[in-house]
Amino acid sequence: MMSGLFYLDEVTHEEKRAWILGFAAIASYAVYLVLVLGRAGGRPLAEVPYVATLLWTVGASIAASIVLSILAAMLSKDAGKDQRDREIGRFGEYVGHSFVVLGAVAALLLAMAEVPHFWIANAVYLAFTLSAILGSTARIFAYRRGFQPW
Repeated sequence: MMSGLFYLDEVTHEEKRAWILGFAAIASYAVYLVLVLGRAGGRPLAEVPYVATLLWTVGASIAASIVLSILAAMLSKDAGKDQRDREIGRFGEYVGHSFVVLGAVAALLLAMAEVPHFWIANAVYLAFTLSAILGSTARIFAYRRGFQPW
């Protein structure tokens, strides 16, 4: 018996978007880490040029998510969002926002400790990435395991 993941015709467009956003977040952050860590070459990470790489990976992630979401919408047979999709989307956003708050607090504490900008920017980027992954995972679980709004 095959997993329901392989039956893409049965997956709603919103669930496909959750998968796309989750994978785009993971892939872009992985590329960012490989590039930045590869440039370190034994010097402290705070001295590695990171700004352009961060901006390019975030931009590429956004662009890939948009293009893949459009392609998924074109190939999708479902009629659009219903009330359940909206509630699951809201649930995923609420769950994902917890990491945005944690990242903001971490960035604030790092700024007060006057650490290099590298660490502050990376704390924020990691928080956004974890927020996207957690929010997407919450949406996928809600679609796969059922969703009971409170």
